[in-house]
Amino acid sequence: MIWFTEHWTENVGLTVKANEVKRIKSKYQEILVLDTPEFGKMLVLDGLVQTTERDEFIYHEMLAHPAMVMHSNPERVLVIGGGDGGTVREILKHKSVKEVHLCEIDEEVIIVSEKYFPSISEKLRDPKVKIFIEDGNSFLEERKDYYDVIIMDSSDPVGASEVLFKKEFYEKVKSSLRKNGIMVAQTESPILQEKYFSRAFGEIRKVFRNVGVYLAYVPTYPSGMWSFTIASDFVDVKDTSVNREKVKELKTKYFCDSIYACLFALPQFVQEILKKS
Repeated sequence: MIWFTEHWTENVGLTVKANEVKRIKSKYQEILVLDTPEFGKMLVLDGLVQTTERDEFIYHEMLAHPAMVMHSNPERVLVIGGGDGGTVREILKHKSVKEVHLCEIDEEVIIVSEKYFPSISEKLRDPKVKIFIEDGNSFLEERKDYYDVIIMDSSDPVGASEVLFKKEFYEKVKSSLRKNGIMVAQTESPILQEKYFSRAFGEIRKVFRNVGVYLAYVPTYPSGMWSFTIASDFVDVKDTSVNREKVKELKTKYFCDSIYACLFALPQFVQEILKKS
């Protein structure tokens, strides 16, 4: 057994006891699979925890379902990043879906996830899913007015992922959405990554008319409090009175009707951050 620590900041982090299962140096990053007593297997990219068997459902359900519910008939969905497959799995719980594109820059993430995280990656080979091993920023340039929902399941805004948090990227997202299209992105922790959170919200707001922020609590992510930003030009993304019946049809463990109903209830300090963004 070893002790593994993810350093959230210079002064705080998450430490777990674990067995190292696999370590790979891909073209883009170091991929580490750990087996932990508390969280089961854990996927770590360049020292940052991406997902664990125990709490992954919280993040994946909250990233995927609000946008999928708000859209009246999501048929074509794009996931940028998300090579572990958890977001794809949740998307396919919606009966209207005909086509899911997964754009992941690092194929090794998919290979490792299919081998060591079968409960998360189980839908990656579904007939409705097509996988593209490409850079998400370039991928969008080739697909205009195509998707109903685009989901940014990207890693932290460092290195190759940094471009995915900028206005220019969100403009490409907007042009790839059909009328009534919706996008959603994970936008970091309002507590320990306030700068990134505020910047991402501000950049998205420059591009889309209707923007909302909601939160979920993921134990293995920095501070536990995690943010998501959802946006659309034609859909009022803050109106959670629509399509409520779709929520009750889903088999989920975290996302539910009561959470959806008060999705945009935010702590006062988060509201203040957004006002300044």
